[in-house]
Amino acid sequence: MSQAFRALLKKVGSGQHTSAVLTREEAAEAARLMLSEEATPAQIGAFMIAHRIKRPHFTELAGFLDTYAKVGPLLRPIAADYPAIVFGLPYDGRSRTAPAQPLVALMLSAMGCPVLLHGGERMPTKYGLPLIAIWQSLGIDWTGLSLEAIQSIFQQTYQGYLHLPDHFPSAQTLVPYREQIGKRPPQATLELMWCPYGGDCRVMVGYVHPPTENLAKGALTTIGVPHFSTVKGLEGSPDLPRARAAIIGVFGPDSEERLILHARDYGLGDSKEVDLDSELDYLTLLQETLSGTTTPLTPIALWNGGFYLWHSGVADSLEQGIDKAKGLLQSDRLLQQISLIKDAIAHYRHK
Repeated sequence: MSQAFRALLKKVGSGQHTSAVLTREEAAEAARLMLSEEATPAQIGAFMIAHRIKRPHFTELAGFLDTYAKVGPLLRPIAADYPAIVFGLPYDGRSRTAPAQPLVALMLSAMGCPVLLHGGERMPTKYGLPLIAIWQSLGIDWTGLSLEAIQSIFQQTYQGYLHLPDHFPSAQTLVPYREQIGKRPPQATLELMWCPYGGDCRVMVGYVHPPTENLAKGALTTIGVPHFSTVKGLEGSPDLPRARAAIIGVFGPDSEERLILHARDYGLGDSKEVDLDSELDYLTLLQETLSGTTTPLTPIALWNGGFYLWHSGVADSLEQGIDKAKGLLQSDRLLQQISLIKDAIAHYRHK
């Protein structure tokens, strides 16, 4: 048993009236003790559920992020015409609405804007469709590659993916606790904000509940991330909704802006989102959309792709971003990008 961790557990788990917020340094130490497994399983599980009940403070998340920066993987800066986009998506995937993210990532990287994603396999508590499985359905398998291979592929294709079991195994050891405690722990919120890239970038944080946005703002500002955006997206992802207003917070070193966008104003709205009734049907639609066929995913791709092409600086306006997204879908540019990524990965598979 770790006596140091016991003291930290006592501080967050002492009840409604006597529990206290960890300092940034204490939170960093708590994360280190959990990731190194110096804390026992009983201590780790107790800390996670106690911290969830207490609710994390942004200072504590900043401390966790400090430790992730010290012990986790980090891609080195690459040369590009645009700052990289790092997407923070819930690791436990999607179960209700069709994801736009892979289409968005391919559009951005095909246009020379680097995109870095991170996540794991199918994960509790939702056990939704994980991002890694969607890429595998396109013939792009990010698993089993070294960090140096990912670095090189990222440089060559402007597309990167950090796979938790391969590139951050100590964080992977915390995943089973999600099932055992039956709830997402604060670490699940942390993953939305984590930026494993050392170069110029913008972190995109998806969220559902407004307090999560405030946590992201506080934590990322505390650790000195200069540019980040928050999106009240579908199932906590940065996917913009089409059936309601898209609410985006844009944060810079000395600026803060709130965007409220409606897909209907651009002819892309709908009264309801595209349901994820069948994973197989969604993956089939994804392939057809990439091949230029108009499908229910097409307006999702145009709305989200258009926004992110604008938000990244590739397009000068949202209207121009939507036009560029349409051109990408109607050409074979995205299929070429998939082939480029597959070839780059194959090179390292056969080394």
